[in-house]
Amino acid sequence: MSILHLPQWEVAHTEHDAHNYTVSAKYTQDAHACPSCKAVDRLIRFGTLEQTFLDLPVHTKRVVIHVERQRYRCAKCGKTFMQPLPDMHDQRLMTRRLCSYIQQESLKTTFTSIAESVGVDESLVRLIFREYVATLNAAYKTVTPDWLGIDEIHILGKPRCVITNVRENTIVDMLDNRNKTTVAKWFSNVHDRHKIKLAAMDMWNPYRDVVSELMPKAKIIVDKYHVVRMANQSLEVVRKGLRESLTDAQRRQLKDDRFILLTRRSKLSPDKLIFLDVWTKAFPTLGTAYKLKESFYEIWDTAKSSREARKQYNEWQKTITPDLTEAFQPLTTAVENWSDEIFAYFDTETHITNAFTESLNGTIRLTDRIGRGYSFAAIHAKIL
Repeated sequence: MSILHLPQWEVAHTEHDAHNYTVSAKYTQDAHACPSCKAVDRLIRFGTLEQTFLDLPVHTKRVVIHVERQRYRCAKCGKTFMQPLPDMHDQRLMTRRLCSYIQQESLKTTFTSIAESVGVDESLVRLIFREYVATLNAAYKTVTPDWLGIDEIHILGKPRCVITNVRENTIVDMLDNRNKTTVAKWFSNVHDRHKIKLAAMDMWNPYRDVVSELMPKAKIIVDKYHVVRMANQSLEVVRKGLRESLTDAQRRQLKDDRFILLTRRSKLSPDKLIFLDVWTKAFPTLGTAYKLKESFYEIWDTAKSSREARKQYNEWQKTITPDLTEAFQPLTTAVENWSDEIFAYFDTETHITNAFTESLNGTIRLTDRIGRGYSFAAIHAKIL
């Protein structure tokens, strides 16, 4: 088998250097009919034309194929045409398999790296990518999830809405923005949206409004991690305020305090627990804030129903001392404004969260970062 591994091709000569394989080859099958008038066996050979095509890399080297291509003239209609080359792309000077390779790789890696590996211009890779994505989009059908995840990610200068299936851990779509009009329009086009039973989201009012208006039977659940991390944020307010009032010597005593204070007590090593106990005794306000953070987390660890969780929360709220009311106010206000959706978490059998959507956002950020200049359409296509 020749280096090309293509049937009905004869390789006359092969040479290579540090970067390329150069192959001289000929396709052995003649044309049998005129493409214009369909006349059979009325073809006259009419000279040859040398063309150059690119193929898949071999041994990390680019492959260049010089083809001696036969020309024909039809004795019946007088039209001239070139020898058909079924293994070569109709519009690109490359093999069909190379074009397919570029299509597949363009969804996984950068356009620049593909262009360098196969020996084409990056603009051609982008063009092939856009054409391929148009084909995929035409065939793409949204599968409506019964457990919906809605979140956002800030890329290319503005927040974008990310919609997922949190039961199956799959992407559903990514919208250009998170405005209510855009989100509502998208869901309005989902004709079987009545299938959605649960919708996990953060505390963004337009999401709640859209689900309530278009999917009134779906239960809205505020993602657990968006709630509990607010306790960390409140503790951070206290910690930063305390450090501003300390001397340089006292600040040095609080080395690595942020990491230790924001870590759950059960996950701290014995030596870190010693530091924590020393700090919380030396700075009672900080100690109280830390206990509030920990006891708030414990609600999500122990409550078995929304009723029990509400009861524990009410008891927890009473333990907030007057000097810490302002620091914890964003958390208490959020619970007040979203109480039904927050405590609905405890009444779902599987305690669904938006964790998959959050992890997907990390993939989206990575795609954006390594792309260095991708458009939203390119990122959207790669993620889908």
